[in-house]
Amino acid sequence: MTTPAKLRLIIVRISERPLNSSLKCEGLMPKYLVVSTSGNPESNSRSMGRAAFAHLEKAKVDCAWLDLRDLNLPICDADTCYAQPVTQKLNAAIESADAILIATPVYNYDVSAAAKNMVELTGSSWEDKIVGFLCAAGGMNSYMSVMAFANSLMLDFRSVIIPRFVYATGDAFDGEKLKDEKVAKRIQEVAGELIRFAQALRG
Repeated sequence: MTTPAKLRLIIVRISERPLNSSLKCEGLMPKYLVVSTSGNPESNSRSMGRAAFAHLEKAKVDCAWLDLRDLNLPICDADTCYAQPVTQKLNAAIESADAILIATPVYNYDVSAAAKNMVELTGSSWEDKIVGFLCAAGGMNSYMSVMAFANSLMLDFRSVIIPRFVYATGDAFDGEKLKDEKVAKRIQEVAGELIRFAQALRG
């Protein structure tokens, strides 16, 4: 028979168990990845990703940069695409990261086709990842467009979505240079949140 004292001890031990303990990697430093998903050589979202990556480097964390434009990925055909070396390279990059920032343009009220193809190619590699977003669009009307993609990661792969993302229009840029100081500050804040979430869940 469980006495009240034993019951209190059991409750205390359960309450001390950290949330998301399955996400923790004790003794290991979290790894961060910034992925640019635009095919445009003068991409605004790539500039946003570069700004975030510079902040991660400044914070002296273990981080990497990945540009899908350099990979020539196949279209997901649910068949031979998975065995291609470039797909396996992408898969390894996603699997090795603890926290990922996706820099994406917004087309037709959604993230880029390349971003969606990336997830289709890598699938379960996104399980339990911490994910944030940097979005560049032509206007303000597609502000919430990233949500369907974010919900898919959250529901299909139990990714932890940072409840803050950056959305910028062309007015924030001068050529490839980010000129809007408020957007630049928000990018730093999201990069900082990526570190904070990763340290809390994986540290």
